[in-house]
Amino acid sequence: MNTEISIEFFPPQTPEGVDKLRTVRAKLAELKPSFFSVTFGAGGSTRERTFAVVKEIATEGFDAAPHLSCIGSTRESIRDILADYKAAGIRRIVALRGDLPSGMAETGEFRYANELVEFIRAETGDHFSLEVAAYPEWHPQARSPKDDLEAFARKVKAGANSAITQYFFNADAYFSFVDEARALGVDVPIVPGIMPIVGFTKLARFSDACGAEIPRWMRRKFESYGDDADAIRAFGLDVVTELCERLLKGGAPGLHFYSMNQSALTTEICRRLG
Repeated sequence: MNTEISIEFFPPQTPEGVDKLRTVRAKLAELKPSFFSVTFGAGGSTRERTFAVVKEIATEGFDAAPHLSCIGSTRESIRDILADYKAAGIRRIVALRGDLPSGMAETGEFRYANELVEFIRAETGDHFSLEVAAYPEWHPQARSPKDDLEAFARKVKAGANSAITQYFFNADAYFSFVDEARALGVDVPIVPGIMPIVGFTKLARFSDACGAEIPRWMRRKFESYGDDADAIRAFGLDVVTELCERLLKGGAPGLHFYSMNQSALTTEICRRLG
């Protein structure tokens, strides 16, 4: 496969989860991803677990990209994390604003992701390749599409090397977003985020929360399968594979898979893409 792919994990909470992720990672490594990324809980709640997974991926010889969210953090705490990652040989970071943990009133010393990107550049120069987030269907908290697009452009101009989008199922939303970003002078690669579909109920709940639209025709078809897990899986694979084909044909620079710490669907989609 000539397409550049990257694959995202979340840090497991149990020793069994850690073992399972090792097995999953070994399978996904066969796809030769350019990097594995690892998410980071709100306010640094998974900091130690994220770091442990990232270090392990790095010792296995892969490019590991920890997520780093800045909301609720101090400059000092971010400086410490950057030093840890630098010492561990990490060369790539996914720089995010993140969500304020519930019950926490203070945003900390950073309000927006562009401030985090600026801070990382000021502290570490070009040591890290920085990825930022993009929202083709707009961030759920954005006041307007225009605001969201301008915020994205600010993040990139602060020193990002590349962007990864929230997942979506409407290719036109992605192409339109890329065109508008280019018109604002954004010239970095904007890599579409791809969500393989495991089950419909969870996907619907998750999508409503993060502002990713499931087109009506897809919803109706999923609902018509009821509890038929095999039919849901087969339809989900077809839909997501077709989406990937259309994105690549339209010039997307690669694909970023939200693996949900599973290997089967990502592997099958990549096999179908050749």
